[in-house]
Amino acid sequence: MSTKNQKTKNGTFQTGRVVLLSACHFIHDIYSSFLAPLLPFIIEKFSLSLTQAGLLSTVMQLPALLNPFIGKLADRISVRYFIILAPMLTAVPMSLLGLAPHYGVVMILLFFTGISVSLFHVPAPVMVYRVAGNKTGRGMSFYMTGGELARAVGPIAIIAVVSVLGFDGYYPVMLIGILASLMMFLKFKDIPLATHHREAPSILRTCREMKGLLGPLAAIVLFRGFMHASLSTFLPLYIIQKTSDIWLAGISLSVFEAAGVVGIMTVGTLSDRFGRKRMLSFCLIVAPISLLLFICSPSWLQFPFLILTGFSLLSTTPVMLAMVQEFSEDGSSSANGVFMMISFLARSAVVVLVGFIADQIGLEKTYLLCAMVGFLSIPFVLKIKRADGGK
Repeated sequence: MSTKNQKTKNGTFQTGRVVLLSACHFIHDIYSSFLAPLLPFIIEKFSLSLTQAGLLSTVMQLPALLNPFIGKLADRISVRYFIILAPMLTAVPMSLLGLAPHYGVVMILLFFTGISVSLFHVPAPVMVYRVAGNKTGRGMSFYMTGGELARAVGPIAIIAVVSVLGFDGYYPVMLIGILASLMMFLKFKDIPLATHHREAPSILRTCREMKGLLGPLAAIVLFRGFMHASLSTFLPLYIIQKTSDIWLAGISLSVFEAAGVVGIMTVGTLSDRFGRKRMLSFCLIVAPISLLLFICSPSWLQFPFLILTGFSLLSTTPVMLAMVQEFSEDGSSSANGVFMMISFLARSAVVVLVGFIADQIGLEKTYLLCAMVGFLSIPFVLKIKRADGGK
């Protein structure tokens, strides 16, 4: 970590502001979590293959190509309104999926959702970094807990609403996101959110300076992405194929995400004490093993292994976000934008590939393959340059 960066971090952990950002993350990600539990309805309505279903997630991730440019912009100006508008800009298109007349309109709605997701997720971790003092891992854990808790609650919430109002009638839920943006305006109006960079670094310079970290992290995100895609996108469909129980499908995804919440709070905080690389290695070893056990175990043992998989797989994100912020000069949004672009694009490409493979060999064999690919991420941890203050 640079001397300048170290000086910046000699502050106290501002709990109130960190919790407020986590709450904003929760409200925003409630809506972006709708796609996976609604996917069976979309597949049925438009008679889609799994490849086409996976492509929907890719379209939603496509605006991630803009992440470095959003990060560069966020290094120049206040990012207040990125955060304020995000819940509304995500809520509206995600609430209209049931009214879409054809597959192309669904793709357009998800593309606009992806733009909103990028506008929120690029600058938000930088803001967390700046108010977390010397506890970057803890701050990222709080922030990511908001997102993972949303993805735990979101599937059950939207399934409950759809069961009452129908797939084409759940659109009134957008009102909560609109009200949330109004609330965010009142809550954030007195918080200085400018990042204080007089001159934002170029994207090329950021990539060059951080290649020792971004290169290995890109490989980790790619191989880890096979496990993440198979579970976060296709788990409800996998459960429905196994049991024909739509409620169990929604509950399974929520259990997976809830386990991730616990993992994020635990692993992110422990990485402040034991080191980022050590905790990242632990998670990347446990995740594929537990996924294999989930697939191969009898039904009564699957939930415990699903919990372990969620705990280990999802808890890697705050550790990697902390690494990026500590490696960059004074917590750059440009650095986070580049990492988020790599992360989103890797995930979106993998989702389509996983969907295509599942069309060919079935979801169960695809899950086994994804678990095996997950092991390939482990060696790349050793290639990461030290970015946690020498731990």
